[in-house]
Amino acid sequence: MATSSPTRRAWRALIGLLGLTLILFGANAAGVHVMKEGTWVPELALDLQGGTQITLEADTAGETPTAEQMQQAVEIIRQRVDAAGVSESQITTQGSDNIVVAIPGNADQETRDRIQASAQMQLRPVLYAADSATSFVGEDGEQTPYPTPDPTLNAEPTTEPTSGSDLAWVTEALMAEMMAYDCTAESNDPSHAPHDEPLITCDEDGVAKYILGPVELDGSAIDDAQAGINQQNGQWMVTIDFDNEGSDVFAEVSQRLYNLTGAQNQFAFVLDGNVISAPGMDGVITNGNPQISGPGIDEESSKVLADQLRFGALPMSFQVVTSDTISATLGSQQLMVGLTAGLIGLVLVALWVLLVSYRALGFVIIASLAVMAVLTFIMLCLLSWRLDYRLSLAGVAGLIVTIGFTADSFIVYFERIRDELRDGKTTTAAVEDGWSRAKRTIFSAKSINILAAVVLYVLADATVKGFAFTLGLTTLIDILIFVVFTHPVMQLLVRTRFFGGGHPLSGLDPSELGAVYEKRTRFREPVAVAGRNQRSRREAERRQTIAERKRAAERADDTTNTSREGDA
Repeated sequence: MATSSPTRRAWRALIGLLGLTLILFGANAAGVHVMKEGTWVPELALDLQGGTQITLEADTAGETPTAEQMQQAVEIIRQRVDAAGVSESQITTQGSDNIVVAIPGNADQETRDRIQASAQMQLRPVLYAADSATSFVGEDGEQTPYPTPDPTLNAEPTTEPTSGSDLAWVTEALMAEMMAYDCTAESNDPSHAPHDEPLITCDEDGVAKYILGPVELDGSAIDDAQAGINQQNGQWMVTIDFDNEGSDVFAEVSQRLYNLTGAQNQFAFVLDGNVISAPGMDGVITNGNPQISGPGIDEESSKVLADQLRFGALPMSFQVVTSDTISATLGSQQLMVGLTAGLIGLVLVALWVLLVSYRALGFVIIASLAVMAVLTFIMLCLLSWRLDYRLSLAGVAGLIVTIGFTADSFIVYFERIRDELRDGKTTTAAVEDGWSRAKRTIFSAKSINILAAVVLYVLADATVKGFAFTLGLTTLIDILIFVVFTHPVMQLLVRTRFFGGGHPLSGLDPSELGAVYEKRTRFREPVAVAGRNQRSRREAERRQTIAERKRAAERADDTTNTSREGDA
């Protein structure tokens, strides 16, 4: 016998689901065994796993930072942590001048450096540049250290500087100090230099040292910075986006530097007192979008530089006070309580569908929940690997709540099928027509769940985002399971004798459901039974049309009259 079209569609859907599951497991297996970065267990968040806590203290030279400055610093540090791919972190203020950064797991050195590089971004013109040498070859041919600057050397400009690039800033004392400047000396601290005075400093690698002019711009003028590839020459570059005020200032600076030569043509980006980049000015830039490219700018360095420019605009400097390992704030006990609650809820749902409501159809619900659990688990593993997702206790709550939402969907679907059976349709037709009616209700309800999860994720704080994320993820998986597993399984089951024949234990017995039609034009009297089936009789009576009720009343009158005639 030829296979029916619904059957073919059902098998295609199930095979597709099996293929998708194998692909997900294969991808995660490649991450675990090939790339050595994946995991077979979802990563846990700070409240379940513990992690690293770093306390930063504001360095404001004795002044108390304002609440607005501290909040701005918190937001910038949070952006830095997020850019490092660390999720479920907690960044809060402590007292008037401390910020506490708590990160799940063990923070690697790169993340620590990103957090601790908490300084102000400054943009200064270059006045003088040289290598980092602190000695020179003397007349005797020997390496001779530069002498300590003579206190009698002139330290005041001989003429009033007309701009940040005016060499009048470079006095005899400043040049002597620059020559003797040791980039490796820990006593040198250029991060606290006055903004309106020239600065002696080095680059991050300690290869070159500079005399820089006063600050022309600070990091707050940078709206964004992105790493990318120049489409014309294929080289990596960093594109900066200044705000309106910064664009005007940078236009003036670029006009001035473009007409200068040598080191004076360079504009230095200074983070924590060190030069992170000092590109030359190749043109006048008036649109506020300069690009940094050239030797030393590759994929890795461009991304690092873009991060530094984008997140380096802290309103003050910070020093690391403590760095400790902290334990889980809630611990494994609370996780076990949550999982136990979820298991109890799942068992109660299983007992209810098997013993009270849907009999053998309950196994379809249990199987669907099991498939959904498998897909959710592997998705959480993949997200932990690729996006550094971490499961928090709020996320566990989202998973548990989804069990109830999914049960609602099954009730809608199965009740639609039963409605079709009560109207006298066959089980195969009831499944198809019930699905057509139920899916609209299910999709509408799930759309509202997803919308609520998205709004909650966008507007809520970090402690609630985990709940919103798992709720949205599991809702999407729930819809997928309904389409490619639950309905196809029902299409196949109703073609078996047990379900298709309406066995009393199948959950699809028309007589038990109170079906009022045996055939299209044949009405069947509701049978008077007790207990559970009495409810079915009432349901059958409720579904009678007016004509059917009149016919039933006429039959009842005929029966009564016949009985009276017999008595007479």
